[in-house]
Amino acid sequence: MELPPLPFTVTDWSQVPPTHHTGETGTAEWRSFTLGTIRIRQVTYSPGYLADHWCDRGHILYVVSGELETELKDGRKFLLTPGMSYQVSDFGDAAHRSATKTGAVLFIVD
Repeated sequence: MELPPLPFTVTDWSQVPPTHHTGETGTAEWRSFTLGTIRIRQVTYSPGYLADHWCDRGHILYVVSGELETELKDGRKFLLTPGMSYQVSDFGDAAHRSATKTGAVLFIVD
């Protein structure tokens, strides 16, 4: 990842308009912006959320609150709690998808 030239920037996430995405179950609210080819997001998953797809995109994901279960298409599962993160490159491992029983707030760079 290479950050494009930009001035020092402060983001008030409460002022970034949300978009809503329906999962297989539950919903996701994204507040996002793009810098060149890099997308930066604050994502809130509702309790009971399950992604409706397997993802091959690379991410740096940090759990701000709640619990996130990340399942890899090969069957591995990882439970992430506040203060934990994962990093995966584009097509870097088995495709992955997110789920949460309790809800979660994430910070994601991809």
